[in-house]
Amino acid sequence: MASSLDSPSVARVYDYCLGGTTNWAVDRSFADRILGEFPLVRRIAAIERLYLNRVVRFLLDKGVRQFLDVGCGVPNAGATHFIIEDWVRERHKRSRVRVVYVDNDPIAVAHGEVVLDRQGNRANQAIVQADLRAPDALWAAALDTKLIDPAKPVALLLVAVLHIQQPDTTGRDIGASSVARLRELLPLGSYVALSHASNTTRSSAGRRILEGLRRAYRGTGHDVTWRSRGEIESMLDGCRLVAPGWTTAVAWRPEQTGPNVPLVPLGSAAESVLWTGVGKTTSRHYPISTNP
Repeated sequence: MASSLDSPSVARVYDYCLGGTTNWAVDRSFADRILGEFPLVRRIAAIERLYLNRVVRFLLDKGVRQFLDVGCGVPNAGATHFIIEDWVRERHKRSRVRVVYVDNDPIAVAHGEVVLDRQGNRANQAIVQADLRAPDALWAAALDTKLIDPAKPVALLLVAVLHIQQPDTTGRDIGASSVARLRELLPLGSYVALSHASNTTRSSAGRRILEGLRRAYRGTGHDVTWRSRGEIESMLDGCRLVAPGWTTAVAWRPEQTGPNVPLVPLGSAAESVLWTGVGKTTSRHYPISTNP
């Protein structure tokens, strides 16, 4: 699933849709074809970034000081460490907050290194190349950065990544089982935050967008998969959901939105496509409930 400069990259197309500059002509051409048919895709990307902002700020308020951002793409403006820096300035906090970014795209990782060198703090931030389909190796790579303390809670961020197919050597998608293994590796008291495009939407426009994206990505090496809301929710089995529980991205804790986040026009099919939830790890067999 690693990319090259000869074909569009999910990470770079997402960067382009967010207004970033770490993309090439092949990515822009591919994205422009999609946006020409489905202009709401740009709004969906913005809503996903809005959800990330709210989740990170919420978890910081809960005292989490370690973040593992898997499938990060290029950590450009609005990415996790920028959200943290805004929060620290607003709250006048002195806490050390650490972020390990993970992506399997070597080009995204290389550009992530440049972003962190220029606009980050390398004492607190790192980016590693690892694959969600190999969760034990991914966790080991994160620990090798020396930024993650496995004895303390970690926030595992799985935003805008799980709807990209994660095939094993037989072609079977193992995204859900990989997430389950990562949950097992996390210390108790950690959090898992995820977003996933779901085909369980009553919006016919939303379904057309998802089907169009499936067609567009087919054969690029980055095929997409749309799960039902029930299938997505099972990825947090064993976690205690935080309020408001499972909901659309735009409805997840709007009060947590940071002051520097661009406003996203709502009231469209884009609202219902992204299904989101945050869970706190307790035990593998803890009954699911919703708590603040």
